Amino acid sequence: MSEFFESIRQGLTEAIALDNSQHTQAVIHQYSPLDVKSIRQKVGMTQQEFASAFGISVSTLRHWERGDRRPRGPALVLLNVVDRDPEAVLRALRT
Repeated sequence: MSEFFESIRQGLTEAIALDNSQHTQAVIHQYSPLDVKSIRQKVGMTQQEFASAFGISVSTLRHWERGDRRPRGPALVLLNVVDRDPEAVLRALRT
């Protein structure tokens, strides 16, 4: 079998094992719910500044802060990194 097929087979095997609550070597990333407003306040930015700095619409940011919606995917990852090391993210965005 090709290396590509073997990779897909392994992924499917791990997904099935995980679904059946069996031990698997798959890495599972879990994030706890974020308090987006406290992250923004920790950085010391207004909603407009935060949204502009991190490429988020102000409307979306407001929904997250009110709890109407929750960040997902890349936005969730970005907010977790901003929460842990906001200066690193800001430095990276300035270059």
